[in-house]
Amino acid sequence: MTRNVLEYLERSADRFPEKTALEDDHEKVTYAEYIKQAKAIGSYLLRNGLEGYSNKPVAVIIDRSIRPVITFMGVLYSGNFYVPIDYSLPAERIRLIYDTLQPVAVIDGRSGSNKPVEGAILFEDAVSEAIDEDLLKKVRSEAIDTDPIYGMFTSGSTGVPKGVVICHRGVIDLVEAFADTFGFDSEMKHANQAPFDFDVSVKDIYNAMRNGASVVVVPRKLFSMPKQLLEFLTEHKADTLIWAVSALRIVSDFKALSSDIEKPDFRYIMFSGEVMPIKALNYWMEHVPEPVYVNLYGPTEITCNCTYWIIKGRQDELKALPIGKAFVNSKVVLLDEKRENRVTKQGEIGEICVGGSGLALGYWNNPEKTKESFFQDPAVTEHPSLLYGTGDMAYYNEEGDLVFAARRDFQIKHMGHRIELGEIEVALNAIPFIDTSCCLYDEKRSKIVCFYQSQSDDVKAIARFLADKLPKYMWPNIYKRYDRLPMNKNSKIDRVRLKEEM
Repeated sequence: MTRNVLEYLERSADRFPEKTALEDDHEKVTYAEYIKQAKAIGSYLLRNGLEGYSNKPVAVIIDRSIRPVITFMGVLYSGNFYVPIDYSLPAERIRLIYDTLQPVAVIDGRSGSNKPVEGAILFEDAVSEAIDEDLLKKVRSEAIDTDPIYGMFTSGSTGVPKGVVICHRGVIDLVEAFADTFGFDSEMKHANQAPFDFDVSVKDIYNAMRNGASVVVVPRKLFSMPKQLLEFLTEHKADTLIWAVSALRIVSDFKALSSDIEKPDFRYIMFSGEVMPIKALNYWMEHVPEPVYVNLYGPTEITCNCTYWIIKGRQDELKALPIGKAFVNSKVVLLDEKRENRVTKQGEIGEICVGGSGLALGYWNNPEKTKESFFQDPAVTEHPSLLYGTGDMAYYNEEGDLVFAARRDFQIKHMGHRIELGEIEVALNAIPFIDTSCCLYDEKRSKIVCFYQSQSDDVKAIARFLADKLPKYMWPNIYKRYDRLPMNKNSKIDRVRLKEEM
């Protein structure tokens, strides 16, 4: 029985000591070096104030290098959990995170090109520490699988970030499900796209570690240069992409796969975070048909993903892409508006609510929000059985697969009709000259506002297309074109910024 993710690192280090485990555009480490450096950091923390502490947060300042990942493992060796913090965030947001977190230590895990943060332990100092195997063994002997492994801060409705805390069991369940479902193995090379304070990166780190595979960290600048991005992936023999939708869309928007450059030999292309425009998906599948394509779904609170749908062949651009069925050992149900009853009929919309071993422990230092968001499954009255309400609406299709409909707060009342803004976006994204779109509702003016990315501003052509697809009351009333829609730091369309502009 695996009860701590460090067991994955130790097994892979035993099996593949000289194999490259992690690399970026400046350095790389083998599995033997990976575990040695992680143990050194753990020993440093225990010798310098953390002995006797357990399950406490350690803040790790991150960048786009392999060093934060090594630091994460060092924190785990100390018996505590890591919380990635990006210092490019606004200073006020960082302050709010620290106020909530109250970390017992701060480690600057960046590659050294940045100005050190005052009071933070430097990676170089910690990694040079002599390893104390006896101390590390004592810490491990007290570990259980529900100990926290990491915290990730997401936006909060009150303006204060929420720290989602995940346990070892959640990550273990996730990577075991991926191995069983998709056949992940030691020959894979994951191309890491997601920032380390975004939970998509968890799948790169721990799937690779579990299987003895490799991870290459893709430089951020390449995501604005799709041709060079593909060249980088080819050069580094990356074959597995578990990316945000927007990152894959960069390649399709610029038609980079249509060029004569050598294409990587992809094995897996998986995506999550937003609805994938079918046009972009079909472009990828047309030019790179060999990989296994998978649509993944899940909130941060369920340890990355709880459902999957393996895509077979070209998709209808006017149909929503299913998010599929639950992974093994994940509970995924639809509940009605009052969260009192299951929604099971085909086509009937309900809120996606999730539970199981992957469920977060709650929000750090925020019992009120935890109690509000994690609630008793109404179908279970005899014992505690918690669910998390995602706020995402979905329905079952003819095959029994879940299909995402819209966010709970994306349903509007317009001209006497209840409208899902997501349905309008699906129709807009099927228009040949639109790369992607976002619809918001201006309540003051009672207008549906369409923000879209395109090289053309032919609104009349949009209206002609929608005429055959949507009733007129669902047509946007206002259109605003962008060369590039604004994105937030998690590579999703920045709806908050667009709402401010509206």
